[in-house]
Amino acid sequence: MYGADWCSDCRRSKVLLDRLDVEYDYIDIERVDGAADAAQQAANGRMNIPVVVFPDGAVQIEPTDPQLSGKLGELGLVSA
Repeated sequence: MYGADWCSDCRRSKVLLDRLDVEYDYIDIERVDGAADAAQQAANGRMNIPVVVFPDGAVQIEPTDPQLSGKLGELGLVSA
């Protein structure tokens, strides 16, 4: 997940992932060199965060909790 510490949507997504006990990498776009460009590329040129990249290559940009948990369920990473 690409995000920034000041981003409330990023914090919300991190809380959900933690609550669901899903392992993930958090990449702060302001602290990791090249991360902002990588996030923008993953989001097809958009510069919105969080950008969540899933193991199957799917990408969600600013996902809601239901969208994020739904995709995790599809991938079998959480029980529905």
